Amino acid sequence: MGALALAFGLLVGVAAASTPGADVKLTHDANDPGYVSSYTIATGTPYTDATLEECSRARGRQNEPAVAVDPRNTNVILGSSNDYCGVYNTNDADGNPIPVGPIWLGYYRSETAGSSFVSSLVPGYPDDTTPYGEIAKRQVRTASAGDPVIAWDAQGRAFFGSESSDDPAGTPKTFGDVWVATYDNPNGPAGNPQNDGKRYRQTVVVNRGSSAPNLLGIFNDKTTIEADHNADGRCDNNVYFSWSRFSGNAGGVGIYFSRSRNHGATFSHPLKVSQTISDVQFPDIAVTGSSNIYLVFRSFESGRGHEGNEFYYVRSTDCGRTFTRPRLLQKFIENDAQDIADPEAAPAQSQPDDPAGEEEPDVEGNARDCGDFSAHCESGFTFFRRDTQPRATADQFDTAHPERFFVVYDATKPGTEAPTGSTYGTIESGVGSQAGIFFLRVNGANGSKFGPNLIDNEATGHQIFPDISADNPDPGSRGTLHAIWWDSRNDGCYSVTRPIGNCEDRSTVPSLDAWGATSDDFGTDWEPARVSDVTTNPNYEQFADRTVPFAGDYLYVSSVNDFSYGVWTDWRDTVQGDDPREGTEGDEDGSTADVLQCRTFSDGAWSGDTCPRDGGLDQNIYGDLTP
Repeated sequence: MGALALAFGLLVGVAAASTPGADVKLTHDANDPGYVSSYTIATGTPYTDATLEECSRARGRQNEPAVAVDPRNTNVILGSSNDYCGVYNTNDADGNPIPVGPIWLGYYRSETAGSSFVSSLVPGYPDDTTPYGEIAKRQVRTASAGDPVIAWDAQGRAFFGSESSDDPAGTPKTFGDVWVATYDNPNGPAGNPQNDGKRYRQTVVVNRGSSAPNLLGIFNDKTTIEADHNADGRCDNNVYFSWSRFSGNAGGVGIYFSRSRNHGATFSHPLKVSQTISDVQFPDIAVTGSSNIYLVFRSFESGRGHEGNEFYYVRSTDCGRTFTRPRLLQKFIENDAQDIADPEAAPAQSQPDDPAGEEEPDVEGNARDCGDFSAHCESGFTFFRRDTQPRATADQFDTAHPERFFVVYDATKPGTEAPTGSTYGTIESGVGSQAGIFFLRVNGANGSKFGPNLIDNEATGHQIFPDISADNPDPGSRGTLHAIWWDSRNDGCYSVTRPIGNCEDRSTVPSLDAWGATSDDFGTDWEPARVSDVTTNPNYEQFADRTVPFAGDYLYVSSVNDFSYGVWTDWRDTVQGDDPREGTEGDEDGSTADVLQCRTFSDGAWSGDTCPRDGGLDQNIYGDLTP
């Protein structure tokens, strides 16, 4: 397959040195060396199945990564992502791969402080017949899982939170469940910390969505998780989980919260904490030095309520049993990529390229992402979806500042607003702006705050998808914070009037790096540095039948004292190609955003992509030490 002479779609960014150490791949889906069963990792017992075999050769897609450093042992780092590696685990009668396999939650394990990872999947995917898989399937009822989040407690347990939706029967019906999977040390809390988070124990559904087509029922999404690991005796080893609950045709979104007081075996009845605020998303949890809980989330200006584009927080002083009413934290100018949908007729296709329920573009009204055919927008640009969102953390060991928590977010830098000359915009259609990473230091007890201040006031490029970590069990630590974000300062076509990586002629270029920063004075001053070694192109059309890009919705960083590790989605391994469905005239981004695909035309329709393993879908998760 793939006999055409095709170039790799990667360019090395050389504008700035990166942090010490080479970037490390977490997703070994190219026989390098491949995927291993979670059951085998824990027990040594050999096992494989069609999904693991496919994951080992897939060169597939992974995005929305999470990472967590073991607070007992920084050698042990666990990662995850939306992992599409098993999608083509079945062939049709002609031997061509067909997209009927699972999109699932990755389990990536390092016992070498992040210098190498073993790739696996969380148990419970459809053809997992291990004893672990059987345990998971007592709760998990879906063919997909994603939106991973990870937290450690103080006894070697790791908790993987997930959203889970697609119907195993392959129908458009979605479930929208959220669940938490637990891993522990096989020898218990007193076992060698090198084995922390190694043995799978259980999966528990925290809340079920309703069974309805195309997300039109109750659908739970946008997950976050945290555990109390400071061992102060108040809420020790409690696990806290929160998510956004979408109400489908009824409209409106609420933030819900649940807790476990028995190491993830059960969770409390979900509690709505956003009260009467109508449109909210992106919750994130911080546990402070007092073991109090702060949950931060964003509201959207929608006209259904009084709120605008704002951040709110709620506080619990009783280990998550009750919360205060939402308190306004910060107003901001959004930086939400948007355009006007202008769908064009899609060529007839005899077979889809992706499973039912996979990421789909907007086809009318405002569009959050743009590409080809049904994903085409009026501006002609190609770009992935992104919205302003907050991330929160606290130092659980900082008893000198027991109500202090920290927030980062990506929003418009005031004064950078400009007309775009097209339907593309970040504030509204036709109005663009530069995105920067802002920092807040908050006393949750009285609402006083330091900031918002820009972490790195760079004149060129957008800064998006930030995360922040603070975890200092060493009493001599100096208030160390670690942040990560995506940065487009190496975008050769940068302009506030265009999407990231888009040139004036509508071609796309490598444009994104992971950047990070550290502060040793609780965020008053920051030292930024480039993290990734390669600048990559986030606008490859790898989703929705190869018509639109998708970068996921976040990056992740985790730290213990001065040790910090970050992960991001990366396209350095993607193979660029031509989309034969576009004809000889092609389109503006064809030579830069289309990916390798193999199709034949017969009986008035194009075949599905018959070479999905040849690199056109090779989106990966990379990680590295961060400042």
